[in-house]
Amino acid sequence: MRLLTAIVMVTAFLSTPALADGTRTWEQSRFDDLTKGTADGVALRSTGGLELAPAFKLLYTAPSTYIWSIASDSGGNIYAAAGSPGRVYRVTPDGKSIIIFNPPELQVQALVVDRNGIVFAGTAPDGKVYKVEHKPGADSQTSAASDKSKDQVDPAWTSSVYFDPGTKYIWDLALDNAGNLFVATGDRGEIYRVTPQGEHTVFFKSDEAHIRSLALDPAGNLIAGSDGSGLVYRVAPSGEAFVLYSAPKKEITSLALDSAGNIYAAGVGEKRPSIIPVPFNAPNPPAPTVTPMPGQGQPAMVVTNPNPMMTALTGFPAPGAGATGGSEIYKIAPDGSPTSLWSSHDDIVYALAFDPQGRLLAGTGNRGHIFAVESNGDFVDLVKAGASQVTAFAKAPRGGLYAAGSNLGKVFVFGPGPQSEGSYESDVFDAKIFSRWGRTEYRGAGNVELFARSGNVDNPDRNWSAWKKVDLQKDGEAPIPPARFAQWKAVLHSGNPAPRVNSVTLNYLSKNVAPDIDDISVQVGFRYQPVPKPMAGAVDLGGGSAGAPSQPHFEPPVPSIRDHDSIGVKWAAHDDNDDQLVYALYYRGDGESRWLLLKDGLSDKFYSFDASLLPDGGYTFKVVASDAPSHSPGEAMTSEKESGRVALDTTPPRVDHLSAALVGDKIHITFVAVDNFSPIKRAEFSIDASDWQYVEPVDQISDSKSENYDFRVPVPVESQASGADPKRSQAKPSTDHVVVVRAYDRYDNMSAAKTIVRAQ
Repeated sequence: MRLLTAIVMVTAFLSTPALADGTRTWEQSRFDDLTKGTADGVALRSTGGLELAPAFKLLYTAPSTYIWSIASDSGGNIYAAAGSPGRVYRVTPDGKSIIIFNPPELQVQALVVDRNGIVFAGTAPDGKVYKVEHKPGADSQTSAASDKSKDQVDPAWTSSVYFDPGTKYIWDLALDNAGNLFVATGDRGEIYRVTPQGEHTVFFKSDEAHIRSLALDPAGNLIAGSDGSGLVYRVAPSGEAFVLYSAPKKEITSLALDSAGNIYAAGVGEKRPSIIPVPFNAPNPPAPTVTPMPGQGQPAMVVTNPNPMMTALTGFPAPGAGATGGSEIYKIAPDGSPTSLWSSHDDIVYALAFDPQGRLLAGTGNRGHIFAVESNGDFVDLVKAGASQVTAFAKAPRGGLYAAGSNLGKVFVFGPGPQSEGSYESDVFDAKIFSRWGRTEYRGAGNVELFARSGNVDNPDRNWSAWKKVDLQKDGEAPIPPARFAQWKAVLHSGNPAPRVNSVTLNYLSKNVAPDIDDISVQVGFRYQPVPKPMAGAVDLGGGSAGAPSQPHFEPPVPSIRDHDSIGVKWAAHDDNDDQLVYALYYRGDGESRWLLLKDGLSDKFYSFDASLLPDGGYTFKVVASDAPSHSPGEAMTSEKESGRVALDTTPPRVDHLSAALVGDKIHITFVAVDNFSPIKRAEFSIDASDWQYVEPVDQISDSKSENYDFRVPVPVESQASGADPKRSQAKPSTDHVVVVRAYDRYDNMSAAKTIVRAQ
């Protein structure tokens, strides 16, 4: 998915939201949009669009929950290594099955089949390699013809311990052309080689805890992937090893080699210690208890779960278990140079293989998808299997593939050709408003039928209109009734040329509705700063389709500054049609019946003006919103909303009759504070530039437009020269004193006055 981000960014930049009403479009072509729909036999391209998926059908459902590995013989029979319970199943090409091996261990983790039809099965934990073979002359046709799985092992098959490495885990097996069996183990990170004669040696010892995956190249080199540091090794036939690549991920879950000598490796998990959760979630299991197992570098877990289908996982570190951070696929060229080919934040890659066309396939969980990855990193989401994880691939007759799934354990047949027919239903589109649906625009090729339907609830199963075929020969007419919701469906039929859907666009016209004004606020003493206008063609950050109404647009807060001489009015408004709006601002004084226009033609949702334009008094403001810029003359709609009453007082009070006189050793001060609109809030005085001191009115309560003040304060003591006798300080003033008073009204308007007390 490396290129997907760039594609989405470019598409978002080119798809600018409509700022006007009229005909709108709902287009679907991008991968992210198409994944929201439902595909049946249809594949989704990362570059956008639909095509027929490869043929994919269920062949067999196992009694076991997990199928870890599969292999096939020359007759097309499948051998499945399973767990919970641990079994090896033999499945014929027509889906008949028998049990050929029932080990004492909990899991059959890996298996291979040699050219003679002998099965080598690796078990875990306390892993051993078993040799499972058909008894000479025994007849198992009766059992093989039965389509019912039995609990007992078919008597025509026998098993024996072929190799016991004395390690806990056997993760993978590989056979070379000489019949040597390579065994990848865990706990000590060793690879063993077992000759056809049964002789065994440690072929390679790594410093990793686990060797997870194996593959052989044409030169006989063994390619191995580790868990711990995510290393890809190349081990020569002599046992000499070389690290080809240290992946950013901790675990290499699968390896594949193409005919050109390129090595593909799937990496999962973050390189950090963590408690690993259960790898596969059985249907509706009780919550497991997970604790880390002791041991340095040990990625295992202990799972306590009362569900019998999960008992096989007790103490068992399954491949890819608990991987976080998604997965990646790396390509290592023949010269050793690595590149990151594909990545996903959501899907964990468990298996790699090649389809008949040579495309790299990735089987993933926990959504059970199979992806085809191109050499340039583009990909196709081919199939969603009926299992939570796609864990393994094997060759099938006539150029197809077998695919194994877990949760529940299943075997599918994949390919080799495409489906004869596939269908895709889009997600439900919400126009937000009752709308008329017009022509459907289609880009594609091949034999494709297009349908559409509409309804007024978000669930199409609740009495929507029937599917109506879109007549692509008559300019895409779609006779679906007007409604709020719509959906389209494409049916692809195989043929030449191959069917493809590149994009589908529905045209619609929403019924115009009046805009809504949600709130109005008035701030006295504040001025709003202009907000820079967005550039033409700016990207819609709302995340919706281009042209869709009522998408959430980010509106930054309006900056404001304190300005005593200004009044700011701002409002919040929206339009369900997503129309462009224009505003007019009106005001009306107390006792007045007529609204007076303050400003019209506003595109911003705020307006500041000089407070002196309005005399002191009570006012109500009204905002009128119109969608006229988005409609033809005569078709615009308006709405209006009034603010609460706001008292405006920008005129300071008066200080009248200020008088100050010397009475004994005190100064007697009197004055009157008067305001024409609001009550006096407080008064203060200062003598000879001393600190301001609060003074109460005569009646001690400041609740009137006119307040009388009458109070006495001591005469300030004269400052003495340095060295003067403090006892000779004068109580009577020998100099003049300046008395200043100031008064505030309820809206913090202030006025001041002064007088002089003369010396005696």
